[in-house]
Amino acid sequence: MAKNKEPRPPTYAISVVGLSGTEKEKGNCGVGKSCLCNRYVRPSADNYYSEHTSVLSTIDFGGRVVNNDHFLYWGDVLHRGDDGLECKIHVIEQTEFIDDQTFLPHRSTNLQPYTKRAAASKLQSAEKLMYICTDQLGLEQDFDQKQMPDGKLNIDGYVLCIDVSKGCNRKFDDQMKFVNTLYSQIAKTKKPTIIAATKCDECVEQYLRDLQAFAANKKNLLVVETSARLLVNVDLCFNALTQQMDKTRGKPKIIPYMESYKIQRQLVATVTDRFEKLVVQTVRDYHANWKVVSNSLKNQPDYNEFINLEGTRKARNTFSKHIEQLKHEHIKKRRDEYLSILPKILNNLLSNLDEIENLSWTEAQSLMRTRPEFQYWFVVLEHTPWDLTDHVDKINDRRVPFDILKTFEGEKIYLSHVQHLIAEKRRMEMKEKFKKTLERVHFISPGQPWEEVMCFVMEDEAFKFITESDRRDVYNRHQQEIVERAKEEFQEMLFEHSELFYDLDLNATPSCDKMSEIHAVLNEEPRYRALQKLAPDRESLLLKHIGFVYHPTKETCLSGLGCVDLKVELVLANRLVQLDHGRSTLYYNSANIDKVNLCLLGRDGLAQELANEIRAQSTDDEYTLDGKIYELDLMSVDINSLLLSHSWASSFKPHGCFCVFSSIESLNFIGDCISRLRADIAQSRRDRFSQPLPFILILANQRDSVCKNMPILRHQGQQLANKLQCTFVDIPSGTFARKFNESQIKQALRSVLEGLKHNFDVMSPMPSIKDLSETDLRIVMCAMCGDPFSVDLILSPFLDSHSCSAGHPGQSNTLILDKIIGDSRRRIQVTVLSYHSSIGIRKDELVHGYILVYSAKRKSSMAMLRAFLAEVNDVIPVQMVAITDSQADFFENEAIKELMTEGEHIATEITAKFTALYSLSQYHRQTEVFTPFFNEVLEKKNSIESSFMFDSTRDGTGASEDVFPQSPHRHSPAYNYYADSEDDTEGPPPYSPIGDDVQLLPPPSERNKYRTDLEGNEYPIHSTPVGDHDRNHKVPPPVKPKPVLPKHVKKLDPNLLKTIEAGMRNTHRRGRGPMVHVDDIEASDNYAEPVDTLRAKGINDDIYAVPEDSQGRHFKGRNSFGGLNVHHGDKENGFDCKYQGSRRPSKYKHRSKILFTKTKAYHRRVHSDVSDEESGPALQKKKKNRGNRGSEEDPLLSPVDPWKGGIDNPAITSDPEQDEKKTRKKKSQKLKEPKKPKSTKPAKPLYPPTRRNWESNYFGVPLQNLVTPERPIPLFIEKCVEYIERTGLTTEGLYRVCGNKTDQDNIQKQFDQDHSIDLIAMDIAVNAVAGALKAFFADLPDPLIPYNLHPELVEAAKIVDHIERLQVLKEIVRKFPPVNYEVFKYVITHLNRVSKQSKTTLMTADNLSICFWPTLMRPDFENKDTLSTTKLNQSVIESFIQQCQYFFYGGEITEPSSAEGTPPPHGHGLTESLLALQLPPPLQPQPIQHQLQPDPLV
Repeated sequence: MAKNKEPRPPTYAISVVGLSGTEKEKGNCGVGKSCLCNRYVRPSADNYYSEHTSVLSTIDFGGRVVNNDHFLYWGDVLHRGDDGLECKIHVIEQTEFIDDQTFLPHRSTNLQPYTKRAAASKLQSAEKLMYICTDQLGLEQDFDQKQMPDGKLNIDGYVLCIDVSKGCNRKFDDQMKFVNTLYSQIAKTKKPTIIAATKCDECVEQYLRDLQAFAANKKNLLVVETSARLLVNVDLCFNALTQQMDKTRGKPKIIPYMESYKIQRQLVATVTDRFEKLVVQTVRDYHANWKVVSNSLKNQPDYNEFINLEGTRKARNTFSKHIEQLKHEHIKKRRDEYLSILPKILNNLLSNLDEIENLSWTEAQSLMRTRPEFQYWFVVLEHTPWDLTDHVDKINDRRVPFDILKTFEGEKIYLSHVQHLIAEKRRMEMKEKFKKTLERVHFISPGQPWEEVMCFVMEDEAFKFITESDRRDVYNRHQQEIVERAKEEFQEMLFEHSELFYDLDLNATPSCDKMSEIHAVLNEEPRYRALQKLAPDRESLLLKHIGFVYHPTKETCLSGLGCVDLKVELVLANRLVQLDHGRSTLYYNSANIDKVNLCLLGRDGLAQELANEIRAQSTDDEYTLDGKIYELDLMSVDINSLLLSHSWASSFKPHGCFCVFSSIESLNFIGDCISRLRADIAQSRRDRFSQPLPFILILANQRDSVCKNMPILRHQGQQLANKLQCTFVDIPSGTFARKFNESQIKQALRSVLEGLKHNFDVMSPMPSIKDLSETDLRIVMCAMCGDPFSVDLILSPFLDSHSCSAGHPGQSNTLILDKIIGDSRRRIQVTVLSYHSSIGIRKDELVHGYILVYSAKRKSSMAMLRAFLAEVNDVIPVQMVAITDSQADFFENEAIKELMTEGEHIATEITAKFTALYSLSQYHRQTEVFTPFFNEVLEKKNSIESSFMFDSTRDGTGASEDVFPQSPHRHSPAYNYYADSEDDTEGPPPYSPIGDDVQLLPPPSERNKYRTDLEGNEYPIHSTPVGDHDRNHKVPPPVKPKPVLPKHVKKLDPNLLKTIEAGMRNTHRRGRGPMVHVDDIEASDNYAEPVDTLRAKGINDDIYAVPEDSQGRHFKGRNSFGGLNVHHGDKENGFDCKYQGSRRPSKYKHRSKILFTKTKAYHRRVHSDVSDEESGPALQKKKKNRGNRGSEEDPLLSPVDPWKGGIDNPAITSDPEQDEKKTRKKKSQKLKEPKKPKSTKPAKPLYPPTRRNWESNYFGVPLQNLVTPERPIPLFIEKCVEYIERTGLTTEGLYRVCGNKTDQDNIQKQFDQDHSIDLIAMDIAVNAVAGALKAFFADLPDPLIPYNLHPELVEAAKIVDHIERLQVLKEIVRKFPPVNYEVFKYVITHLNRVSKQSKTTLMTADNLSICFWPTLMRPDFENKDTLSTTKLNQSVIESFIQQCQYFFYGGEITEPSSAEGTPPPHGHGLTESLLALQLPPPLQPQPIQHQLQPDPLV
């Protein structure tokens, strides 16, 4: 059985006929038969040809395309109808070809006329080719060659073309006559026929109606309106004929021309739009090429569809238009750029209005060409205009073509520039006028909002002229000036109250009492109240000042570059030649150092290269330096592989580290490595006398880019060396051959040896007196930073001397004087420092005399002098120097006269010398100014050194852990006590009425007693007895040295110090005789006990008897601790008890009524309003708990609160009221029994110190004991919060202003007795309730925020991203214990409500967090790390308060409300003050914390 073959689609042949013939018959153009066939067979626009000629040559007529026939074969079309049926259509065009020679029809085999020939139903032509276009004729081989099938076709239907356009030299009626004849011939064939109305895009309506009437008279004759040029209804025409040929097909709908035309145009518009968008997206550069672009778009459907409909020519035209548009836009963009920058150019070249106001634009152009900057802004082109030159494409050349200035726009911009300068000049004049108006309004205070001031200046002319932006700008500038001035005055005021601040101790922060005292004192100052509207900034300045008082350094000096230390270093470096004080001596002292271990740190093999260079300069690892041979042991460490571990340092034990760098990256690695190594080594060292490791920074030579990077590396290296306090070794000039120079290595090795020498001196067990044997006297000159005089003035008495030389290397503030003092030449070391740098020297270093300088123009300078002088031992001579311009100032200026008089009175009271230096006088700059003072210092040298050695022994015995051996009988430290100790002294005498001689030079009557040296300095002849002269040259006997204080150690707890002192004194009392117990004597008043009490203790009645002599006789005196001393005349430990009139040194504040009253005045001012209840037993109890404080204690080192009890001294009885109170208290005081020694039971958990003086079962107990599941919030917290929110949400300074302590105690006491108390009925101030609430949290055994979460909170606060930081904090707060979480949530919610009332309370979330974070977190302020995280901790609490809804109630993250009235940012200043505390202050004594055995202290 044969397979079924797929049926072939039916094939039809259609003949397209119409008017044909010569030009006479058809006119000068055809009826559109060829165009209709072309559009149907090849509809693509590129394959459509609108010109098809019928006039051919004989050759073309006989070609294979025409083939001597009067018809054309157009090819076939595979057609698929709407019903899905396919068929193949062969298209034949019947025409009549005209000979181009005779213009008659060509002769062919068929000689019938066109009307009969065209109606033929059978056509035959062997090997006839398909016709494409006229150009094909004669060039058939260049086109597609397709033959007519089988050389013959049977016609199945006709398309009768009738031109309905206006026509070309032909009448429509003649055409219809021809058509009528032709149709009659076609009708005979009985084949389907369709009339195609061609050229309907140029249709004549009448012709179309006539044609439709013609068709209507015929049976089944349809008319299809077509346009081959616009491709309208072409397919519809042939499809309709196909339907008539095949009745099985669906009948197509005949669509009118206009309707079909709209559809076609819409399609073309859509395709065109898509193609244009494609071109815009693809082509961005107007230099693009069509060939390249078309190849890249071939696969794009939008491109192909447009090509099919509109053709390649239109596509290229569209592309060309886009390119032109791009170029136009580019030129316009460049022109706009040039015109936009032209005003800036004019501002630079023609900024002077007076110069151009009357110039024309042409003259202004000529003026611009004369400017030096003209070539930078403009380019003059050879060819113009600029947009037709290649300058258009020079994107990187931003210069403006000069010919653009000749345009209208350029001139317009110039005229606008002139008008702008005129307007700007007027505006600036009015702004300055408005500024002067504001300066005349005196009630404007710092921080006052513009809205409060605006109403007072609205009528001003300048106010009306300038804009609101300018008004605010001027006002902000004015505010900035008055704020800066107010801050400077506030800082000056703080210095003027130096006695108030330099009475602080070295705790991390001052106590609440001390801060209350400070605020109470400062609140009386107008300069304090002037910053009332800038309270946060004021508090920041105050804290910064306090931080500077704790840790004063020249880097953190509040005077900045005006710091005396910096100025002195600069002057001495410029004017003194640094002398070599003998490196041989230095190395001789370090003669025991023969082998030096050096660690070489570097990156990328740089350390190994340095090691190779050192070995190359060595011989068998022996290096020669300054005549001595050192054995070097080198270890190179590459930082890339170093895990920042100091284990190598402990095993290798280097004497120093050479840190080499050659780039910024390696320098950063070096800095980080040094910091980490120092921290690790410091933590691992337990020997507090171990030497620090010297680090030397060495800059390696760069062979490639010496000139480019070297200055930057040198600068960065020097900065890092200054920061790390280490030596920087630079590249010697002119050495570029090698990376390391021999002089660099020698300089670095010298620095290591000098560091070892320095460490040897510092750590030496011998006293400092031995080390200073090179100099006879050590004088310290102190000056106030920021004083209005040049340091050259105070240095000139020394620098102008020929005997002045530089100090030791490394002592940049020191100079040496060789002067004849007494009867021989002396070497005097003068160290010139600021007062803040001198504080550490005052107690811990041997000083033979002080030269205290102050400016008579500045009150704060005198205040600083008083604060410093008050704590100086009165055995040390003092020279006071007042600085002013001239002697006339004393008589012309009352303020200067007052300060100079005060200084002279203080000098008279303390028997010090006083002089004045005048900046306009050369005489007072001579060295003789201080010669009398040097004589006095030399006379008292022995007593000064004895006093210092005595203090060193006492401090060493009381502080060093080596002198605390455990007694086998008592659990207290053994204590070697000598009679000639601090208790064996008599109180200082009352104020001396004898004034000091303040003459600058001795009177003429005394001149014969003086001898003149080579310099012209006078010195006395035999002015000192021989015995005293010998005494001045005695070397003090060896005693136990004063221990050197290591850096970075924590302070002992005050309670621990009391326990140690009690143990020492108990042992002394038991070992030496029936002495009164230290704790049995009231420490607050320092007065002796009644006589009957002393008799009961075995003490003689004559407690104030003065000894008849001091030759070994037994006498009694009262010490400054309030105890009694038994003096023996014998010498113990090398001390002569006769020195200084057989009395212990006191402080100058006890010898000067001015110094004493200035200090006392602050304490009275604060405590004068204390209630009777507070001044009763409670206050006395506080005084007892203070412990004993000697008058010699440095206020910066004292662990007690001196402001609570005032200053008492047995030699001063200038306060009768206080004396009367003390007398009454003593009469009522009962005899106390000696305290029993403390037991050795295990220590209980240490609860935080509490301010309560009563026992409580509620306050100070764990939080979980106060809550239940039904009541998760303690009742006391609820009552306080309810009361505060009901009555206190409008109270200014809520939680910041301290409430009355008595009221706070009463609240807690009454709550202890009755938990149902009504705070409203008690009628208590809201600040007292707020204080009681804070006290509740402060008394908890553990802080509300657990300690174990503090590190996580700090790390979270460091997260930069705001959202991420809040998310991490939310995770941390979920880790709180449930009880703490509920209370913390309650408190934070309350603080959030308080912050929303910040407009009235002035307590924003920031201010509340400052007040509350120490209460909620209770950090360890004695830990230096706490200080660096203070701001972070505060920011955490601030975030909790601001985002309360987010953390606890599932709310969204909110921005801080504008209603809070957030004050100006002040965290920066606070951060600076806190960061300053981390730096080890130079010469600053640090308190010692020893590793004590716990048993005796329990």
